[in-house]
Amino acid sequence: MGGDAGVSTEHATARLFCFPHAGGGAVFFRPWRRLLAPGVDVRPVVLPGRESRVRELPYRRVEQVLDPLCAALRPYLDRPYVLFGHSLGAVLAYEVARRLSAGPGRAPALLLVSGRRAPHLPTTRRLFCTLPDAEFLTALGGLGGTPPEVLDAPELVRLLLPTLRCDFELNEYYRPLPGPGLDCPVAAYMGADDPEVDRPELLGWHRETTGEFTMRVFPGDHFYLKGERPDVSTALQQDLTRALR
Repeated sequence: MGGDAGVSTEHATARLFCFPHAGGGAVFFRPWRRLLAPGVDVRPVVLPGRESRVRELPYRRVEQVLDPLCAALRPYLDRPYVLFGHSLGAVLAYEVARRLSAGPGRAPALLLVSGRRAPHLPTTRRLFCTLPDAEFLTALGGLGGTPPEVLDAPELVRLLLPTLRCDFELNEYYRPLPGPGLDCPVAAYMGADDPEVDRPELLGWHRETTGEFTMRVFPGDHFYLKGERPDVSTALQQDLTRALR
């Protein structure tokens, strides 16, 4: 699974598994270890092709990643847990939630999705994964999640580009897998100025569960949650507390 735990396993009362955006990794969620309440074990999920798994081939389809992800998480489902996913991570968290909810074992207490339209809705935006390299990198920079110093470093770009392209392909060609929906609560977040999702598209997540649905809109763009945002961490803690009580 990868990633650093927020608190020692034996003292955790709940776990928060975090699925990153395309090209993202555990470092994106590192501030949450300080911002969330003691007792929440923050577990970022590191996918192949980055960070500690940089030498592994990245996935191109959700069908490829689902079994390994669920197998990696199952040993840590010994206490209540929540799944959080941003952008591409929202798709992964959703499909993992469906698989784990079907059993055997403990189902998630809450699914938190961020920065992505509901899975049943088709995209109305251009596909990044089909762009030539130069246009792809320009579009990537426009989203705001990749530091300019990374995009301006040719050697680093050459290393990261295959993984980035695979991540965007995985996200943009995703279609919901067959199977039952969810009955756990779902909370959906977005930035008010996100060019990748609008409010009606985010609201569509309410169709994915028979459980409670909440929606929150924060100031900012696609990466509104980047860094230490007290408003985001407060809302996140409120939703965690309500789901885990």
